[in-house]
Amino acid sequence: MSSNPTEDPLVGRLIDGRYEVRSRIARGGMATVYLATDLRLDRRVAIKVMHPHLADDEQFKERFIQEARSAARLAHPNVVNVFDQGQEAETAYLVMEYLPGITLRDLLQEYGRLTPEQMLDISEAVLSGLAAAHRAGIVHRDLKPENVMLADDGRIKIGDFGLARAVSANTATGQALLGTIAYLSPELVTRGVADTRSDIYAVGIMMYEMLAGEQPFKGEQPMQIAYQHANDNVPPPSDVVADVPVELDELVLWATAREPEARPRDARSLLEQLTDARRIVVPDATQPTPTVAMNGTSSYQPTRVLHPALGTGELNQGATQVLAPSRRGTGPIDGATDDHSEVDGEEEPRKKRRGPLVALILALVVLLGVGGAATWYFLAGPGSYVTAPDVTGQSVEAATAAIQDAGFTVGDTTTEPNLQLEAGLVIRTSPGPDDPLAPETPIDLVVSSGPQLIDIPEFVGQPEAQAVETLGAFTQQEGTIEFNADIDEGSVIRALGVNAAGEAIELVAGEQYGEQQPYTLVVSAGAVPDVSGETADSARAILSEAGLEYREGERRYNNDVGEGRVINWSAQVDEGQPVVPGTVIVANVSDGPQPVQIPDVVGENVDEAVAALEAEGLKVAYSDPGPFGAFATVTEISPGAGEEARVGDTITLRWSLTG
Repeated sequence: MSSNPTEDPLVGRLIDGRYEVRSRIARGGMATVYLATDLRLDRRVAIKVMHPHLADDEQFKERFIQEARSAARLAHPNVVNVFDQGQEAETAYLVMEYLPGITLRDLLQEYGRLTPEQMLDISEAVLSGLAAAHRAGIVHRDLKPENVMLADDGRIKIGDFGLARAVSANTATGQALLGTIAYLSPELVTRGVADTRSDIYAVGIMMYEMLAGEQPFKGEQPMQIAYQHANDNVPPPSDVVADVPVELDELVLWATAREPEARPRDARSLLEQLTDARRIVVPDATQPTPTVAMNGTSSYQPTRVLHPALGTGELNQGATQVLAPSRRGTGPIDGATDDHSEVDGEEEPRKKRRGPLVALILALVVLLGVGGAATWYFLAGPGSYVTAPDVTGQSVEAATAAIQDAGFTVGDTTTEPNLQLEAGLVIRTSPGPDDPLAPETPIDLVVSSGPQLIDIPEFVGQPEAQAVETLGAFTQQEGTIEFNADIDEGSVIRALGVNAAGEAIELVAGEQYGEQQPYTLVVSAGAVPDVSGETADSARAILSEAGLEYREGERRYNNDVGEGRVINWSAQVDEGQPVVPGTVIVANVSDGPQPVQIPDVVGENVDEAVAALEAEGLKVAYSDPGPFGAFATVTEISPGAGEEARVGDTITLRWSLTG
């Protein structure tokens, strides 16, 4: 969101007697970033200032301080430097390195998707900075394109460590789910737990987005996207862009594996593999081409030439080793030196006769050894190993049959809660699928006992902060606002969760919901402002301030509401639907009292004339004839008969006695 910088009260201000604020760079949900001059060191810096309305929130203050501490522990060319942190009055701020340029999000919005070479360049820089963080024991927890800075001079840096935490402090705490939903790992969504592999998942999603030009999971509600992260595998980018190299597909799939154990253990592991992949995707004629393996190591080893006649060097991959012939094959069999090579005439034939016999014995020994080794290899060794079947999601009966059909036995069966699988279905096995196992190996089953459900406490009508504390066993997501005349402003109307099928459900006190599962609070904005009797301009201003849209409906005559004022109003929503910010309020406006034509009552009895005028909604001014009313006749009215008047206007009447 942008606005005129001169309207910002901080522009032109001197913070802490040192930092002169020059202009506003960007504004987010937690803070505003300004360009400033460090007068002490005479350099341009970026100052991140926490929003004033968050000054009393200790949690936000702590995150501000945490960002400074986390970034200060890192000194790396791919991490935005934090120089200073402080507070002046109610203004909490961070002083950071100023990087003129754009974010990766800006780049993706402009170009849609990037080339494999561009993706590799950016990912390499991101992983280098992230590897430094992981080495320092820091998990970023909020990696996304908005936090990847692309400087004008070509530097690429990671910023915004506001959600970073030490690796030793990654267990779920019942607090709000942190990070941006599109880049959250499955374990963060389901358990609120983050480690270095959660950062790797976010990098994998960014790699997918750079290659495919879109995010892998989409949904109208954040809960729908979160459910896909927790339950679906990220597809290869080549499903969207056919010419993505297979090596980059494999990198993305490795980084975004649903199980943390199947991903690279940290940024350094993924960086090494990305470097190997680059040699294939962007081959350098001066370097041998490696073979990339997605197990965290490279199979590339340059082939050595060991033949003395050819020298020692490196050949292209695929060349075979050329070994030097053994010098023992040209010397005496008994190992004597060259000084004893001359022997008697009978000694030489004896050695010649012994040679074939020794060779035969050696051949038999080798043959028996090879045969025995082969027998062991294929009957009891690795050659006999086969992989266990994947029985995840199957019933115990079906899983048992599949395991036994594959030549294994079923070991122990244990249960544990699981929100994604119904009771009685297999969650995982140990050893797991694809592990090479010997025949008859027992395979243990871990079976779902259904979700771990927790009683939902009473929270409706509580102030938002209190409701969040009340629902601390669950994971809060960004809430919504509705207008409600029955619930005080700022208090909770209801909460929405999601079931195992990804469908939205309403949380009801006394019922049960899964521990650490996401929920969204619907908070009251109070009653819709009543603009009845207000002028049209005043009603428009009142509704706009409340976040509602004013629209004029019908103009009607109204004897009770003045011209130009609102008679009544209604919200344009379907029956039973709530009024939310942005809803159109239709107001009917008065055109004033209804016009009437003055009846001709001249010559009529005064009492009858007064009754006729009042029947038209007119008021009558006249002198009361008292007991002579029956003899009083109207002689004149003003305004005159046939003229137009408005309901409520006064008609003056004169009379005289007759007869």
